[in-house]
Amino acid sequence: MFRKAAYSSLMIVLILTLLSGCGTSGSGSNGSSKSVDPITVRIGLLKNVTHAPAFVAIKKGYLQDRLGANVKIEVQGFNNGSDFSTAMATGQIDIGYVGPSPIINQYVRSKNIKILSGANNGGAVLVTRKGSGVTSVKDLSGKLVAIPTKGSTNEISLRLLLQEQGLKVSTDKSGVQLIAMAPADTLTAMKQGQVDAALLPEPWGTLIANEGIGNIAVDWDQIPPNKGNYPLTIIVTSDDFLKDHRNLAKSVLLANEDAIKFIKESPSDTYSLVSDELKELTGKGLDAELIKATLSHLNLTMNIDQDSLKLMAQVAVDAGYIKGVGADGLDLAGLYDLSLLKEIQEGK
Repeated sequence: MFRKAAYSSLMIVLILTLLSGCGTSGSGSNGSSKSVDPITVRIGLLKNVTHAPAFVAIKKGYLQDRLGANVKIEVQGFNNGSDFSTAMATGQIDIGYVGPSPIINQYVRSKNIKILSGANNGGAVLVTRKGSGVTSVKDLSGKLVAIPTKGSTNEISLRLLLQEQGLKVSTDKSGVQLIAMAPADTLTAMKQGQVDAALLPEPWGTLIANEGIGNIAVDWDQIPPNKGNYPLTIIVTSDDFLKDHRNLAKSVLLANEDAIKFIKESPSDTYSLVSDELKELTGKGLDAELIKATLSHLNLTMNIDQDSLKLMAQVAVDAGYIKGVGADGLDLAGLYDLSLLKEIQEGK
């Protein structure tokens, strides 16, 4: 009897051991990663200081803490939103930070992208070249104005700014001519007198002004729509990632919330974090004073102003970037999934 009892006990121990090995493991502060197999989350962002919440979330470890030790994070930096949106639509990245206009354009084409949350409102300025004869928006008629890329959020803001003054975009000097070039190239072009003005994300406007090349003609809090309080940096994801890893998407939003809180409470401790991430992305950091100036021009928030995005989308339609819009107008209802944001804001 003793041998039978011992054998039964041994079998029970073996069975329990096997069952425990087949269980799931939760890691991360919200139990986000449950699979024993490692998961890779590919996060995209733009190489702009206006994406400071993303930089801080990475450098402070908020993203890793929220996603869990079982998740490997891969960060991909992009020079513009068009490249970012293409990468997301084709499955090269899962979730990330970008400007809204390229995402709206991509959504109309593919319908496989969702806006989850905000990160930053505003942070772009209109800078004019010294010696260009431009001191106000009205003076831009017949001038050449740079924007980072065609269809960008900055271009949409510029078009709204021109509309306010009754100016039109044209391909000749009868109106305002636009040229797309990277901000660093714009700085060089201004030095050489090739570009008259530019609407750029910070810190490029401040950098151009500090180097004595130009002047800020319209500051960040006067840029339309809504006088600078419009979504410039948002968090988006693919439909597939949201469907398969909803908990991980929420973890990214929680890390974004952590980062925004840190920047607001410890701005001076943020400068080195932003500079270090920029150095990893571009090979070059940024002066602390420039980062400080940029952060003072940002309105960090997770809220999404859908009215501003609707207005910007209509400008993109009028400019020919969004085609095939029916008589009922552009339907953006399927572009948003703000349920995770609501859960976070309600403390769930």
